[in-house]
Amino acid sequence: MNAIPDWEQLLEERLPLFGHRNWIVIADAAYPSQSRPGIETVASGLSQQVTIERVLARLRDCRHVRPNVHVDRELEFVEERDAPGIEGYCQWLKSELKGLDVNSAAHEEIIAKLDRAAQMFSILIVKSTMTIPYTSVFIELDCGYWDGEREARLRSAIEDGKGSS
Repeated sequence: MNAIPDWEQLLEERLPLFGHRNWIVIADAAYPSQSRPGIETVASGLSQQVTIERVLARLRDCRHVRPNVHVDRELEFVEERDAPGIEGYCQWLKSELKGLDVNSAAHEEIIAKLDRAAQMFSILIVKSTMTIPYTSVFIELDCGYWDGEREARLRSAIEDGKGSS
């Protein structure tokens, strides 16, 4: 793990290079540093909330990518008595992610998806100071100017042999 004084500068450098299929993970403090090439881990030194806010703010400024968010399904089941602060965090996270595509899946499923993506695409993991389990936010980048509906029409036209020219 690299202790980069200005992780936001690193994010600024990576975002123009990133496109659909790249990932940005905002991880809790216990998230492991992964050894697979293509996965870069840095520490923000900031709270989970501030780190998420800053990453999402930068992504909102990007026209070429849009975030598809994945959160651990386990988060729904962690109780306040076991992890003080979880309820407030969950309320805040729901509000912060409003309007975005959010998928909830088992932690191991998300990790497996991330691992498959890392075989071909770069991933940036930004570790926060969060010490509540299952609070990591996994952002799978998608094309900002093309969507699934348009892609389906394109594929259909190709299959039918109908071009626009």
